[in-house]
Amino acid sequence: MQLLSVKIDKPDMINFILGQTHFIKTVEDVHEALVGAVPGIKFGLAFCEASGACLLRCSGTDAAMVELAKKNALALGAGHSFIVFLGEGFFPLNVLNALKAVPEVCRIFCATANPTEVVLAQTDQGRGILGVVDGASPKGVEADADVAWRKNLLRQFGYKL
Repeated sequence: MQLLSVKIDKPDMINFILGQTHFIKTVEDVHEALVGAVPGIKFGLAFCEASGACLLRCSGTDAAMVELAKKNALALGAGHSFIVFLGEGFFPLNVLNALKAVPEVCRIFCATANPTEVVLAQTDQGRGILGVVDGASPKGVEADADVAWRKNLLRQFGYKL
């Protein structure tokens, strides 16, 4: 077995969701969950089929996001993994519960716009995702001014009253 790391290649402000699933029906069900959760959502989805033809299955509402999903899913090459790239102005917070409710979805590894590396195991059989490195390590503990900034930011976005 070999351990490797693959960087997610994407524009800085684009959010993505990386997960694991178990069935070819995933592509259609995830697509339906996303468009049902946020009307007008722009996204691209790619799913690495792990049996049969072992094809990369794709869908989405935005051609650029679909291409981004294809490129990154091929680089990862982990069976039964899926990756969703959300168009600018769309956020995981608004779709995560809908994705987690899809019966085929086993787990979500991350949902972020941060620079991300995916840690994979490569065996004779194929690849599997072990985990992710999402963003950077903490540089300290927040002070009172940092707490005030965080609370103000959440209220500016309308996430808290």
